[in-house]
Amino acid sequence: MAYRPTVADTVPDLSTLTLGVEEEYLLLDPDSGRNLPVADQVLAALRGPVRDQSRQEFRHSMVEMVTPACADLGDLRAHLVTLRRSAVVAAAAAGARLVAVGATPIAEPHRTVPDEPRYHAMSRRYGPVAHDPAVCGCHVHVGLPDRELAVQVCNHLRVWLPVVQAITTNSPLHDGSDTGHASWRSMQLERWPSIGPTPYFDSAADYDRTVDELIAAGIMLDAAMVYWYARPSSAYPTVEVRVGDVCPEVDDAVLVAALVRSLVATLADEVRAGVTAPPVRDCLVAAAHWRAAHDGLDGELIDLRGGGTQPAWDLVDDLMAVIAPALLRHGDLGYVLAQLARLRRDGTGATRQRRVWERTGDLRAVIDDLAARTAAG
Repeated sequence: MAYRPTVADTVPDLSTLTLGVEEEYLLLDPDSGRNLPVADQVLAALRGPVRDQSRQEFRHSMVEMVTPACADLGDLRAHLVTLRRSAVVAAAAAGARLVAVGATPIAEPHRTVPDEPRYHAMSRRYGPVAHDPAVCGCHVHVGLPDRELAVQVCNHLRVWLPVVQAITTNSPLHDGSDTGHASWRSMQLERWPSIGPTPYFDSAADYDRTVDELIAAGIMLDAAMVYWYARPSSAYPTVEVRVGDVCPEVDDAVLVAALVRSLVATLADEVRAGVTAPPVRDCLVAAAHWRAAHDGLDGELIDLRGGGTQPAWDLVDDLMAVIAPALLRHGDLGYVLAQLARLRRDGTGATRQRRVWERTGDLRAVIDDLAARTAAG
């Protein structure tokens, strides 16, 4: 269905979109590497604006930090550095290590939910699924106040989000061993009924009607439980992309945010020009995400535009060819090229973890490396 112009189309310029990032972190025991249930102490130790930018999460061993809306990558990076460093200090005071990793690497002995009515309701509704070991994501918000446009952009995002997912893979380890997946977080989350690839919607009304039906059917408690990989945010006038593992380093997170912003900007232009989203079967979209979670950037990905598989880095190059004008428009092209070169050289978070694991055979060495990357600016 073609995009229908709305009042928001009178806004003169979408050339520079704001962006923000939400990062979730694990709190791990410095000696055993197990999850520590000290989130309340960590949050209580934060002060000033940093406290206001922190959030309680679904596990006692997790904290979330949220940047404000930013216009440029330099500001975004500065906020992420400040938030991480503040949380690192607060975690240390509580006897824990703050670690940016996508899934619990060793074990989580304490899996009760925080004492909040909503969390208790989720526990009752979803049973053991709600008590899986903690997982941590990186959510990127891109300012797009026209909700009709946001829904159409999410349709267009479907073919590209597996590539973004592959770039963020940072959870190969679970229960003390290598899972064979670059993102075990993605596998764990598949047990939730409202998480996964974003369905195709004809319009914002179609989106709202579907969400209402899912709530009525008991699949979701409310609209805030729309956990699809891309969605019009339920809290902000943004497109929210929530497909990725939390990134090990600040520059990894800023790179992903830059890619997502320029992708949203490019696709918004396409929608406004009357370009329709590629028709792709849901089962193929799901398969592409599974392959991205399994291989990361070290293997092949499914090309949802032309069919078949391609080397992962070939699809990254294709993505760059599509979004380069928007990156240039935002002033991000040089930074993104430099960071992709680093990523091609050093590998994803999953690759870096495996490299330490293979060299040392010691999970604590992997966690030491992750903790150092998390804290570094």
